[in-house]
This record gives sequence, structure tokens and C-alpha cells, in this order.
Amino acid sequence: MASLLQDRLTTDQDLLLMQEGMLMRKVRSKSWKKLRYFRLQNDGMTVWHARQARGSAKPSFSISDVETIRNGHDSELLRSLTEELPLEQGFTVVFHGRRSNLDLVANSVEEAQIWMRGLHLLVDLVTSMDHQERLDQWLSDWFQRGDKNQDGKMSFQEVQRLLHLMNVEMDQEYAFSLFQAADTSQSGTLEGEEFVQFYKALTKRAEVQELFESFSADGQKLTLLEFLDFLREEQKERDCTSELALELIDRYEPSDSGKLRHVLSMDGFLSYLCSKDGDIFNPACLPIYQDMTQPLNHYFICSSHNTYLVGDQLCGQSSVEGYIRALKRGCRCVEVDVWDGPSGEPVVYHGHTLTSRILFKDVVATVAQYAFQTSDYPVILSLETHCSWEQQQTMARHLTEILGEQLLSTTLDGVLPTQLPSPEELRRKILVKGKKLTFEEDLEYEEEEVEPELEGEHESELALESQFETETEPEPEPQEQNLQIKDKKKVVTCPLFCPSICCQIVTQAPISKPESLLLSQQKSKNILCPALSSLVIYLKSVSFRSFTHSKEHYHFYEISSFSETKAKRLIKEAGNEFVQHNTWQLSRVYPSGLRTDSSNYNPQELWNAGCQMVAMNMQTAGLEMDICDGHFRQNGGCGYVLKPDFLRDNQSSFHPERPISPFKAQTLLIQVISGQQLPKLNKTKEGSIVDPLVKVQIFGVRLDTARQETNYVENNGFNPYWGQTLCFRVLVPELAMLRFVVMDYDWKSRNDFIGQYTLPWTCMQQGYRHIHLLSKDGISLCPASIFVYICIREGLEGDES
Repeated sequence: MASLLQDRLTTDQDLLLMQEGMLMRKVRSKSWKKLRYFRLQNDGMTVWHARQARGSAKPSFSISDVETIRNGHDSELLRSLTEELPLEQGFTVVFHGRRSNLDLVANSVEEAQIWMRGLHLLVDLVTSMDHQERLDQWLSDWFQRGDKNQDGKMSFQEVQRLLHLMNVEMDQEYAFSLFQAADTSQSGTLEGEEFVQFYKALTKRAEVQELFESFSADGQKLTLLEFLDFLREEQKERDCTSELALELIDRYEPSDSGKLRHVLSMDGFLSYLCSKDGDIFNPACLPIYQDMTQPLNHYFICSSHNTYLVGDQLCGQSSVEGYIRALKRGCRCVEVDVWDGPSGEPVVYHGHTLTSRILFKDVVATVAQYAFQTSDYPVILSLETHCSWEQQQTMARHLTEILGEQLLSTTLDGVLPTQLPSPEELRRKILVKGKKLTFEEDLEYEEEEVEPELEGEHESELALESQFETETEPEPEPQEQNLQIKDKKKVVTCPLFCPSICCQIVTQAPISKPESLLLSQQKSKNILCPALSSLVIYLKSVSFRSFTHSKEHYHFYEISSFSETKAKRLIKEAGNEFVQHNTWQLSRVYPSGLRTDSSNYNPQELWNAGCQMVAMNMQTAGLEMDICDGHFRQNGGCGYVLKPDFLRDNQSSFHPERPISPFKAQTLLIQVISGQQLPKLNKTKEGSIVDPLVKVQIFGVRLDTARQETNYVENNGFNPYWGQTLCFRVLVPELAMLRFVVMDYDWKSRNDFIGQYTLPWTCMQQGYRHIHLLSKDGISLCPASIFVYICIREGLEGDES
């Protein structure tokens, strides 16, 4: 089982030194800094640590879990300890998902460089592996775990222990017969290639073999025409050509002779089924495939709520890491709550709570660095400004100086638009969403006090929410720092598309407030600084009163925010009006203030009404984030998904609560066939084997939301077989999401989560497909998968299962 990885482990000097181990300081906080001995294991895939060189060691992390390595200067924590620890000797291990970063400080710059270079090399090797290489590495990992005495051989006793670790319960006599058949050297142990053969016998896929033989004339191979028939008939790839079938044979057939003869062996057929081409997610939907030239309001936009928080909403930590993680996962709208800070520097935190504080300028610098690493399409900074006039000026300075050319500070080409620009036109631009001033010629201002309104039966609920809510959007418009003239003269709004008035005030007036604005210090905090106001282009925040009021008084460049409670109520009471509203104006929805634990709501309900920015607590994993991640997995993961045409038509009759024709209803048949290498839930308990079942959930309009599940298979997480068919009828497939969840059945309590995969209905491929499972954090559980057959029929049919 030699590989490039194994070759590097024996030849690369950095990796050799890492295998010897080094003493480094592990840093968790300003007060927790302890020495630990870190060592790369011989498999090259795991790093262990101990209190001392010869102490009892335990796993620290797996290379496959590592996303990247950063130097000490890029660590928020290490930068705060520069007086104690040298940044040049520090580095950070950044993990996939929501796992906290690991900050380490070596004894010298050279030792830090050894670990940084070595880890970068290992991460690059792992990420460049194809499916077969990942499977080989996975197999090598299991061999290392099963070889208890580490002699490079496996006895039958070790194999029996390994089977339990791998979630397999097997008759001892049958297991021994497979062991003997693989032991070609008759040594009583399995080595290298013998273990590979044992594994192949163990994982023989009878259901795939049967499918293969049903299209193969001789049961040994698929000819080019036979494979083409399979692709057209079973995989529903009606337009598949001989050239495409030949390309797939060249890609997946392992033998050179098979490639030359244009035939596909059983191994090649299985390789195809396990590949991206055989995946349930249509590979045509993975790159950017949608029209990106339509107005911003025609797209669903991946959005984050209180992005700075990496924990709960009351006592959680604020960190620039929240922005890094959100932006790297394709989020295009991040939130920044800004308050007055010490030494004249604005800070970001969840106001009136115990959450920690970070500098606004650090947030802006982080956004500048990471905004376009994942996607070139525009990033929206949703500003919630609670600062004094002076610190707003500081905010404006940081935005313009740090973001530079990235910041959109005027309309495109200086032209007065009639609609919002497109994501394509705004490539690599950062837009500010926020309040904008109202001006009068004599520049005399007075803030108008307006009480927030509470409505009827929802009064108590909204009142309770308001105790926890810091967002100011739901207040009526005059509370938005729009300032009323004392003598009641006509109010003139600052021209949105030319900040000249704002610029004149900033350049002609002194830095301090004009004499006509000599208000008390407390009241001055509610005055919006013209310098900051002038940076709001296209995305002026306005309060929502009613859909009629919006039509009569608002413009396409204005945006309203809704709490989830208010948005859901509006969908029920005026769903079609909400849909029409979202065809011409942007809407942002944020979680209820009662979600102090940073839990999430189902974004699908809001997408059904065409709401573009459904802000999520991205630090919290779960079903709701699975739906969000699955929805934005398409279109290159760029953070923008084009809405269906009936959510872009301003004359649309669509009502998310009462969908009617001409929507094309469809019937979905899913045969859940088998599972492969499902992960063990309790890895420390060798005798524990899962009893898996598969649950399929549909999320869409209310009438389409449904769930069904298979029976459970007892004591088999390695290759369970279900062979059950589930049937779903969907009225609006354009809005439907599918979630496949594998659970461990437990008759005593709730079933335990094993893995999931979520995708849009419109990105689903028909035919025999593998679904490669993800963890709660959205990390690949390779090679864990389930094998299904998908069939979509037009119209609503009877249950044919």
C-alpha cells in the first residue's frame, strides 16, 4: 500500500523531524499556556500530544480535519500575547467546520517553520487525493489501528477486533474463511496487499454486481454500447453520447487493456458509481451555472447574523474568526454591530450583553483579506451603528482607508440607475448597508421621537423579544436617524447615487459637529455622521410599515429588515404581497431575539416568500444550517442563487401558503438500497455497532414538507442493506430541498445522528446514485455513503411503492 504520502514520510526532512516530536506551547487563552509534546504519527495522518516526550500520548488532530495553517501574525489570540510570546515562533492550525483553532508556539523560529511547512505539505497531499486514493488511505488508517502490536502484520485475533471497530458484526467462521482466502502466503497473518484483498472480499457489493450483470452480456465487462444503454436508460442521461461514455470509461476503468478495448470492468463500474459523475448532486450545478447579470434582488444571498459571535448571544466570544469562517464558506452578507470604544476606537460586540469586544478596524481588515477568497461576487457589510458622531467618523475613515478600491463608494460609472446592479457588475466590491441621512438646506436637525408599535395578539411576544433584540430595523422610519427640520420645511433626502452633499459637509465643515448640531453628548450618539452616510450606496436601511407604504414611499435601493417572527406572520397574512415586495426590493430576515443560545430557524420558510437575505447563526450546526449549506452548495458555492422565475415576476400570483398551478408538480420515488462504511458513533466502545436507518426529509412550501424513513438494520454499519422505496409528491419542486439523514436506531431513547447530506431538488440526478455523507459540521465522512435509486415523474401519481 505504498503511496506518495508514505514516500514523503521517509524522505522529507521536515516530516522526519515531526515524527521525532517537538515540545511546543499550546495556547488556549491569555491565561492558559501550557507545554505539550507534539509528534506526527508514522501513518502521516494524525498528530498526537503528551505532557512530556515519553508521557502517555493521545490524539490531537487528524490531517484530514485541517483546512489550513496560518503564521503567528495572523492569529487573533497570539497577537494579544506579543509581550509574552514571540509571534515569529507561533502558528495556528485551522480546522474544517466549527472546531476551534489550535494555537501553538515553538521553541524557535526554525522549529515553527518545520511544522508549518510539514503540515502544509500533508494538507496539500490529502486534499489532492482522488476517491480511490482516499479509500486507500482510509484502508491504511484502519490497518494501523487494527495492527495492535504495530508489527506490520495482522493476526486473525487482530482482524476480529478490527471488524468490531469498523462497525461489522460477522459470523466467526465466515470471517475466518475470508481471512484464509486472503492469506496467500499462508503465514497466518495478513500483510499489505493481502489485507487489501481481505477488505475487497469484505466489501463485495452484491447489489452493484447484480446491476452490472443485468447490462453485461457476458457478466465480465460492459462494452461501450452496453454502458451507453445504462447511462441513457437507468441514469436518465438521455442526451449522453458515445463520446461522453468513452470519456467516462477512460476516467474510471483501472486497467489499461480495458481502456484500449473501450470496455468497463466491474471495478471500473463501481468506481464510476462512487465518483462525482455517479453522485446524487448533478456536477453541472457545481460550477457557476446561473445567470449572474440580474439585479441583486433576484437572488437568494447567503447571509450571517451577528457574524462576530462564535458562541451564544449573551456571554459568547466575539472574534474576527467568525468573519473568516463565514466568508470562507461563501457567506456574502455579514453583520457588524458597532459601539463606542476606548481611545476613540469603535468596537464590535452584541450590545447590552456580556459578549467580548473586538476592534471595528480589525473586523474591516479581516473582511478586506477574506472577502473574495471563496467567491468573487459582492460582499455586503450590514452595519448596525450605535456610535457617537466622532467614532462614526473613525468608522468611515477605517472603511475607506482599509478597504480602498474594494469599497463601493459611488454608483457604477456614475450613472443614475433604475434598478439594483447585478452580482456580475459588482464583482469584488464591498457594499455598505446602513442608515442614510436626510438633509435640509439650512442643515438644522432635530431627531424625531417615535414609539415602536406593538400589534394586537403579537404584542406580548414582540415585547419579550425586544428585551433581547439589538437590531434597530423594525423601528418606524423616523427613528432611523432620519432627521426632521425644526421649522417643518420640506425634507430633502441626500442623493443616494451622488454623495456630493455629504462630501461637501465632510470637506467644508470642521471635523467636529456643526454649530447647528450642538446637542447633548447623549443625544449626539443618535445623529448619523455624513461621512459614514455617504458610504451607503444602493443599500439604504429603512423601516417596514406595510407593503402598501413601501410601494408608495420607498425605492428599489432601500432595504427593510424583519425579525423571523414578523416575517413568518407576514407570510401567513399576506404571502403574495410579500413575494411581490421581494421582486423589487431587498429584504433581510434575522433570528428572534429569544434565540440567545444562537439556535437557528428554518430558512426555507423565508426563501419561499422570496426573502433574499435570511441571516443565520452560522456558528451553530444542525438541520437549519444543513438546509442553508445545501442550498448554497450549488452555483459554485458563490453565495448567490438565482430565485425561480415566479419569485422574480412583480406580477406574480404565487402564495407560499397556497401554491396553485401553473407550477409543475412532480412525484419522487427513492429506493434506499444500501449503505457503506458508516462511521462508528462510540469509537471508544469496541463492541458497540450501529443499527442504521435512513430518514428522507423534504423541505419546501408547507404542503410539500414531508418525511419518511426506512426500517433499521440490526448491528451492521459496514454494509447495511435496506432495499426500501419511499414516495413523495411535490407541488413546487423549484423550492424543494432534500435531506438524507442516517440515524442509529435506539429503542430506549432518541435515535442518534450518524451523517447527512442536503441538496436542492433541482440539482438532483436521477438513476443509481451514491450519497456521500457529511458530519454535523458539514465535513466529509469519506468513505461513508448510501446507495439509492432516484426516479422523478411529472405530475402527482399514486403511491407505487
